[in-house]
Amino acid sequence: MLQKVMRSAIIDAPIERVWAVLRDFNSHDQWHSAIAASHIEGGERSDQVGCVRSFTLKDGNRIREQLLTLSDTEHKSTYCIVEATLPLQRYVATVTLSRVTDGNRTFWHWASSFATPPGMEQELRDTVAQGVYETGFEDLRRYLRGGADRQAPGRPSPQDAMPGALPVPGRRIALARYGDADQLYPQAFEVPAPGPGELRIAQRAIGINFIDVYLRRGWIPSMLPVSSAAPGVLGMEAAGGVLDVGPGVSGFLPGDRVAYLGPVPGAYCSVRCVPADQVVRLPVEIEDDVAAALLLKGITADYLLHDLGRIGRGTRLLVHAAAGGVGLLVCAWASRLGAVVVGTVSSEEKARIAREHGCEHVIVTRDYRFADAVQRAAGGADVVIDGLGDAAREENIAALARRGHWISLGQASGPLAALPPDALVGKSLSFSRPVVFDYVATQAQLAERAARVWRALADGAIRLPPIERFALDSAARAHAKLEARATIGALVLVP
Repeated sequence: MLQKVMRSAIIDAPIERVWAVLRDFNSHDQWHSAIAASHIEGGERSDQVGCVRSFTLKDGNRIREQLLTLSDTEHKSTYCIVEATLPLQRYVATVTLSRVTDGNRTFWHWASSFATPPGMEQELRDTVAQGVYETGFEDLRRYLRGGADRQAPGRPSPQDAMPGALPVPGRRIALARYGDADQLYPQAFEVPAPGPGELRIAQRAIGINFIDVYLRRGWIPSMLPVSSAAPGVLGMEAAGGVLDVGPGVSGFLPGDRVAYLGPVPGAYCSVRCVPADQVVRLPVEIEDDVAAALLLKGITADYLLHDLGRIGRGTRLLVHAAAGGVGLLVCAWASRLGAVVVGTVSSEEKARIAREHGCEHVIVTRDYRFADAVQRAAGGADVVIDGLGDAAREENIAALARRGHWISLGQASGPLAALPPDALVGKSLSFSRPVVFDYVATQAQLAERAARVWRALADGAIRLPPIERFALDSAARAHAKLEARATIGALVLVP
């Protein structure tokens, strides 16, 4: 006769945080006090359906369990015992999470069925119900609370390995005065403990964006003041692992894989403290360098196409620097949405790459002359996404169709001079100058847009652009190559 054991509990953490722990089939030795050690056999991923975890209990018993199902949409998994020194026969268990009404707590239901030898029914029911389930509920609560109370009994806490109150050594790329790429230089420094609401992150990949070039040149001094006494640090995004968390932070734990995007520069370093509301956890399938290459650029493509451009079937879209990091994403995504995509590039090689990513009409030009070609190819552009700046000013106006919209995204050729209203009235044109950080002003907005980018990558709406990697100390060389228009796709620094 099968025995059935069911237990439920409320966990004071958002469902996403609880699920991030429980979906990892090999995480239980980090938080459950009954587990001595665990590993996934055969080197498979710990969220791969069919993987087998082999673990030892602190009482000496050994168990092998197999992951049978895993659903991120239902927050549910099932697993079974395939071999054990405990006499639990035909054991199958299900973990199910549900969101509590207030959204900040999680209902966890844990159920199993199994057979036992005659006379051991009550003993093994108690072992599963109390020793596994009820103890597990309390252990996970303790683990998620953090601080000195995080560790399971007898297990050292993450802070024992990385004392949260102490600074850690780091390396960064400093800028003491504005100028060309040679003004960037490496520097050792100490990273303080995370303050209230902050995470300290060991960075494994750092995104390079054209805004970094603008800041280095001194075009936005209010955003990055620099001096020899107080050098600045470039960089708006990175990916890595959480070292430790500051007071008041919930939803993140040491070891979490994360990426961040925020309005305060400082990412060109090996370790950094970042406000938790600018951070998102990374899905298992998104590698660190992919996150650093795509987060800012992908979110930029998202709001350009869906919020500002309102791109749909038949929209005529002109994309400058179509083979760049943002350009390739915009071309592919817009093509999936049914747009007629026209792009400008500076070489035939870049033209080939742009076509592969959905750019239907490619114009090769290095002198910012393209309007006639746009008119011939598409009869004008309904939307222009422009990162070129002042040198393309008159050509953009000439390339636009009536009621067209010019989105000024950057200024690679120099700051755009003030645009008089009369320049737009001739064709009833409109103009906007967006900043990505206003579209991810809250952590919820950042998480939603990041998830949209990861889904677009998964379903093929966007393709992963080429990623060129540079060592952190080679940041100056990366900048020089970017400004020489000698890059394709995204650039990433690796500490």
